[in-house]
Formats: sequence, structure tokens, C-alpha cells
Amino acid sequence: MLKQDIPNLDLTHIAGPQHADADLHYEALGTLASQLGRNMSMHRHDCFFQVHYVKNGAVGVQMEDRLYRLQGPMVFLTPPAFLHAFITDDDADGHVLTVRQQLLWPIFDDDAAWTGGAANVAPACLAIEALDGEHAAEAQRMCVWFEQLNAEFFAHRPGRTQSLLLLTRLIFISLLRLSSQALVSPPPCHEDLQIFQGFSSLIEGRFRQHWNIPQYADSLGVAEQHLNSVCRRIANKPPKRLIYERLMQEARRLLLYTSQPVSEVGYALGFSDPAYFSRFFLRYAGMTPGSYRTGMAGRPSLTAASHPAKSTGKRAPTP
Repeated sequence: MLKQDIPNLDLTHIAGPQHADADLHYEALGTLASQLGRNMSMHRHDCFFQVHYVKNGAVGVQMEDRLYRLQGPMVFLTPPAFLHAFITDDDADGHVLTVRQQLLWPIFDDDAAWTGGAANVAPACLAIEALDGEHAAEAQRMCVWFEQLNAEFFAHRPGRTQSLLLLTRLIFISLLRLSSQALVSPPPCHEDLQIFQGFSSLIEGRFRQHWNIPQYADSLGVAEQHLNSVCRRIANKPPKRLIYERLMQEARRLLLYTSQPVSEVGYALGFSDPAYFSRFFLRYAGMTPGSYRTGMAGRPSLTAASHPAKSTGKRAPTP
């Protein structure tokens, strides 16, 4: 796939259109997964850093052409414009922090230890339990910053904006200190990666048409059994599960961010029978579409905008 074909997800996609102009957004991993799904196909965030701190559960992460499969606790950092995809276990939980790049520029402006500025920050994937000594202590501090960030987001106390900004910068300082411990994985089989990326691209174009697995395999020019093996090796899930998760991701998005009746949401997703759509949603979400919409509508706002960061005048180039 060409880079321009890979979606660029900004805060409109992550937090909803009402938070599109915010500078940072925090969400519990479990909450975000309930809205967007646990299988995030290849995407990028052109003007945002994003950090996932996974406390428990297995995680599969693809960064550009590198694959990682880890058990929590783990953390992975994706700088602006880097292509990435990930899949988490159904019970995995933790923290997700999305930050507009300008908020982090002062870290690099004020400390010559990190040469090259924010534009040279590389993606990183860390297994927390593999760290020792000072690195383990740094990771523990980062965990504390995340828990405090979570509490601050929901408290709405005076000084909240500055507190969130400071905690965010502390988290990134810890990540930069730990970057030397980032895992390096061998690139996967190129053929497997091509098949998986082609399958993911086809899902984007065909999930509303409810293609079956033989149709996907035929379109990719591979045997159905081989497609199943590739998906299990890379995503640890069968292809049908990946298709259903994409359907659920879009269903959640439409229920949260549009006013379409449940029946119209079902029709938009290719279900000819609203009752069948409701049964499908209930099976994979554990609640009806109407209950999901009602429950999520009452959630508190999780996004905080902060004031533009002051700077010495230097700026990293925007990707």
C-alpha cells in the first residue's frame, strides 16, 4: 500500500469531532478499544505522538516493517507520521496518550542531550519486566505518571490543564531515557507481510459487502488455508475474526458519532435485517446497539486542550 492510501487518524477519529482541536487526549485502553475495536489496522497520526502503555494481556504491534508480540506490561511509542498497527487481547487494559507534537518541543529546546529534536524521535517498543536497575526505576516512575494522568483527567480540579501538560512531558522524558532499551525485532517474512497488508486493505474496501473468506483469498491469489496461517502468525487471530472486528469498529463509530437510527446503522454496514445486526452486535459487544449508544453518550469528556507551549524559537519540522 502507498502511504497516502493509509488513513491518517487525528483527534476527530480518536476522541470525536467535538475534540478535534485539542492538544492532548487521554483514554483508558479498554475504553478506547470498546469504541474503536482491538484490531487497529495500519494507520498514522501525522501531527501527533501516541503512547500505549499496556498493563496486562498480549499485544501484537507492527511498526513500519517490524513486528512485536509481547505480554504486558509493555509500552510502545509512535512518533508523528510513522505507520503502525496493533492488536490487543480482549482483556488487555492500560493507558493511551495522544499528544500534538508542539507540546513536546520545549523538551528538546531546553536540553541538548536529545540532539536532532522531536523530528528524530524513533518509534520504540519496550517490555517493562525485562528492564532492570535504573531503567526499571525509570519505568516505574513512568507508570506512576500515567496513573496520575488518569486521575487528573477525571478530577477537573483547578490547574488541570497545566498539570496534564507537565505529566505528559514527564512521561515523554521517561520514554526518551528508556529509548536505548527499545526492542529490535527481525523483519517478518516479506511475503507474509504483503499478504497480510493486502488482506487488511481489502477488508477496508469490502467489509460492508460481507465478503466471505474464499472471496478474500481468491482476490489475493492465495489459498484459504494459507491466508488463515498468515493471519494467525502476524495477528494471532483467524481472518474471520479480523473482518468481524472491523465491522464492530465501524458500528461503534456510527453509533457514537452519528444520529442515525440503529436500523440505518445496520443498513450502512451491509445488514439487510436490523434484527440480525442487533444480534451480531450483541454477540460481540455483550450489549445491544441501543444500550451501547445510551451508555457511551453519558460518558464524561476525556479531552483537555492546553495552551500553546512557549518556545525559544526553534521548531522541529512538521512531517
